[in-house]
Amino acid sequence: MRDLERPGRSPVHAPEGMACTSHPLATETAIDVLKSGGNAMDAAVAACAVQCVVEPGSTGIGGDCFCLYAPEGSANLIAFNGSGKAPAAASVEWYRNQGFHEIERNTPHSVTVPGAVDAWETLIRDHGRRSLGELLQPAIRYARNGYPISSRVHADFVSAVPLLNKDEAAARIFLPDGSAPAVGHMHHQPELATTLEKIANGGREAFYDGEVMEDILAYLQGRGGLHSEADFAAVKGDYVQPISTEFRGYRVHECPPNGQGVIALLLLNIVSDIETGDHPISLERIHQEIEACRLAYRSRNLYVGDPSFADVPIDGFLSPGYAAQLRGKIDPERANEDPEPGFPAHEDTVYITVVDKDRNACSFINTLFSGFGSGLVAPRSGVVLHNRGCGFNLEPESPNRIEGGKRPLHTIIPGMITKNDRTVMSFGVMGGQYQSMGHMQFLTAFFDYGMDIQEAMDRPRFMIDPFEGSVEMEGTVPDDIRKALTHRGHRLVPPAKPIGGSQAIWIDWEQGVLTGGSDPRKDGQASGY
Repeated sequence: MRDLERPGRSPVHAPEGMACTSHPLATETAIDVLKSGGNAMDAAVAACAVQCVVEPGSTGIGGDCFCLYAPEGSANLIAFNGSGKAPAAASVEWYRNQGFHEIERNTPHSVTVPGAVDAWETLIRDHGRRSLGELLQPAIRYARNGYPISSRVHADFVSAVPLLNKDEAAARIFLPDGSAPAVGHMHHQPELATTLEKIANGGREAFYDGEVMEDILAYLQGRGGLHSEADFAAVKGDYVQPISTEFRGYRVHECPPNGQGVIALLLLNIVSDIETGDHPISLERIHQEIEACRLAYRSRNLYVGDPSFADVPIDGFLSPGYAAQLRGKIDPERANEDPEPGFPAHEDTVYITVVDKDRNACSFINTLFSGFGSGLVAPRSGVVLHNRGCGFNLEPESPNRIEGGKRPLHTIIPGMITKNDRTVMSFGVMGGQYQSMGHMQFLTAFFDYGMDIQEAMDRPRFMIDPFEGSVEMEGTVPDDIRKALTHRGHRLVPPAKPIGGSQAIWIDWEQGVLTGGSDPRKDGQASGY
């Protein structure tokens, strides 16, 4: 329990239903859906659609989606991969012949075919109680009638001004009067409102066929993209088998690759046998977490990709022996900036969790990847297009080399925890590359250090650059610890913005109480009834 004399948030407790999102308007939308008879899946999709309007830098209908769902709180979880694929014509050879050395963000080549709308319709059809058209109405109203700019959203707009100014439609929509809208000012997205109305009336086909698709396709092709009508027609998300590991007497579940949930589980396995100490913000513990992260993400970069195209050794990642092998490579006194993990024989996203009165639990994440994604906006439909294709590379031997019809390495990872055949927590952490590290830091704070669900989110954060090796560290880490870490060889840099965000709901089955938290690094809230 937090010190009530200090500024901060307390966890939220409620008996019937609860929703936690990174924006108050989305949270209230979810609660309205629950109170009117919708279930957790209905509420999550309705909240996400609102966030696609009111947090346009973080998520959008031009993005991707993953979901874990626990029907009536059971441990028999349902996992869905709603991530899009590269155009069928894409290949390493084509890009190299055209003189490309990487998949650049502000180009059509970073845009895989968006999977979110297909995922929403599929999940609502299979697990919801309401129609998609009904659930989109709050988002349509905010897009058409306007919504007030909140503090974190304003900051995200300001940081994206140079990117948005590169695209005519993006600048017109998101920089009215040539600048980012101020906190508290009303902002409108009439083109997106019309697009959402088309989806509400026509379902997913209104996005993947017809005027919306034609607008997106013409826009991408006009800038050299390889996308085709057939690529849009082929979009179909997949139900997949969750992966899991034991941690402190609980089972932690993640979606399998092409996402990086397996790395969150690997990190938990590594730290499970590291001395915790008295507090997570200590020199020894921070050093250990950084080094564990460095090793685990190096493994991710080498081995994780789309399992339909590459042999991703999930069992190897999750074996106790591999965790022990990596743990043994941690030098207790020195940073290793170029670890070789071997292998045995900050970006933007929104995370939503909802639990309803029947204890259906939904762990739901929707993303554009970087802030405002690729920075490309289809002009007539107002669809912000993500840059998930940046998860590909042009290295012929890499598991993440770009190939037609292939899904890129994804950073977004919804989480769920079960015990004794019941779901006890639905949780997730936003923040691009940080998310696997964030899952480990949140869960160790909660289980190892006795922090409540909100305190575990509030703790200071740090994260290595998984490609360059420097360590982003929030300013709330004490100066003496920072100096000692630098002495050990860690290259510390300030984060460009607060690291990540998070939401979680704990289910107390004995008391019949839901307890939720929402990250202070975002504008959102936990709310229940």
